[in-house]
Amino acid sequence: MAKILGTQLFVHRLSFFTNHQELKTLFAPFGVVKEARLIRDSKTQRPKGFGFVTFETEAEAQKALKAMNGRIVRGRLIFVEYANDKSQKTDADS
Repeated sequence: MAKILGTQLFVHRLSFFTNHQELKTLFAPFGVVKEARLIRDSKTQRPKGFGFVTFETEAEAQKALKAMNGRIVRGRLIFVEYANDKSQKTDADS
């Protein structure tokens, strides 16, 4: 059975100074970014240092993951993984 990778990436360890547009611009070279979303604290509205980037296709997401995972952005080593990794690990363990 083919593994479905998905089009949404989870990006974490981002600088707290990274904004929505910068996140989108960082990932734009790899394909059509349908959505780039930073998660903010509900009380302070300050960025929490992670977000999600959604691509048009799985191939674009895969290319972005390979290129951006472990890259230094704004002085921080960022990590990128598929947003649905946790459910895939659960399925594999059962």
